[in-house]
Amino acid sequence: MTRQLLALSLTLLSALAVSPVLAQTATTQPAPAQAGDAMAKPGDIVTVASEAGSFKTLAAALEAADLVETLKGEGPFTVFAPTDEAFAALPEGTLEELLKPENKEKLVEILTYHVVAGEALSTSLKDGEVETVEGAAVEVKINAEAKEVMVNDAKVVQADVKASNGVIHVIDKVILPPES
Repeated sequence: MTRQLLALSLTLLSALAVSPVLAQTATTQPAPAQAGDAMAKPGDIVTVASEAGSFKTLAAALEAADLVETLKGEGPFTVFAPTDEAFAALPEGTLEELLKPENKEKLVEILTYHVVAGEALSTSLKDGEVETVEGAAVEVKINAEAKEVMVNDAKVVQADVKASNGVIHVIDKVILPPES
């Protein structure tokens, strides 16, 4: 497990260094507070997602993949978080298979494909490829007229959910890394 966390940490650092789409926009400082945020500081990415109520499946998958502590870490991270409905839309039996201990490596691959090193708010995203922690790139497409952001074939349905260690963009599909 220590080896996996070390590899993930090194991947996070290298992803930020080589990602041209995020390199100009990724920040290590928390985003400014919004009106109505009160004085409470948001929790980490895992806590914010868990408290939202629509990421129970993602939370279970992160637990099964032993990624909870990593995403509770300092970050910053940008997470493209599929909703419970997005996971439910996977072919029947897929999620159950992925959650089995013998498929942990594949689950880690899929989940880390949803994570980018650095904090990228929707206002700073640009069209182009962004390298994920998994190592493969996702394609970000901005349609300014429609006020729509796509990540591969997933639509961002809620952007800029702030956490103390990054930002969550809620997506309507589970995105899968290219086959190796």
